[in-house]
Amino acid sequence: MFISVIIVAAGKGKRMGTKLNKVFLNLNGKPVLYYTIKAFENVDEIDEIVLVVSEPDLEFCKSEIVNKYNFKKVKHIVVGGSERQESVFMGLKSVDNRCNIVLIHDGARPFIDRVTLQKGIEEAKSYCAVGIAVPVKDTIKVVDNDNFVIDTPDRNRLMAIQTPQIFDYKLIYKAHLKAIEDGFLGTDDTVLVERLGYKVKLVEGSYRNIKITTPEDLIISEAFLKTI
Repeated sequence: MFISVIIVAAGKGKRMGTKLNKVFLNLNGKPVLYYTIKAFENVDEIDEIVLVVSEPDLEFCKSEIVNKYNFKKVKHIVVGGSERQESVFMGLKSVDNRCNIVLIHDGARPFIDRVTLQKGIEEAKSYCAVGIAVPVKDTIKVVDNDNFVIDTPDRNRLMAIQTPQIFDYKLIYKAHLKAIEDGFLGTDDTVLVERLGYKVKLVEGSYRNIKITTPEDLIISEAFLKTI
């Protein structure tokens, strides 16, 4: 069994209010991406890591993160596309040809924990597609174009999806090819395999596995680090 991780870090910092990619922002003296890579580097089951970054960030990522902190499992750093989905596909094309299972993860989620990763990987050995998710805390409303409520789904049946999302490699590659063929752009990767008729198994994760997208998230992240 060969397990690869694709860390997608080619985004921009628009909601953060900075031109700097949020994965390179300082978090307790180190870039956010450092903590994300470290979370996977320290899991024995994982064989390789592929980083997907924007072209201007490639050399910085290589010298100031991968080489500086001696991350041995990072085998490739590749340039992503204009959309996240395109960046993931670039990563899928770059993994080792022995890959059986692939984890796709947001670079701005530095607090994924070892136990959740190992649970997800074990489930992926039995199922073709696995997502990490947490129960929603708030009541969710479905609205029309004028913001009038048209439905209130049962909160007990709703989960907020996170990453990593874990797949049989051949399946997710096929799902991406089909999405390209159809001109379909999804908000995550599980929806691409759902389009092919496959069920996605969800594993409950942690509310700490936040995606850092706003200045407030950085403050929360600094508090998390103090408890680790």
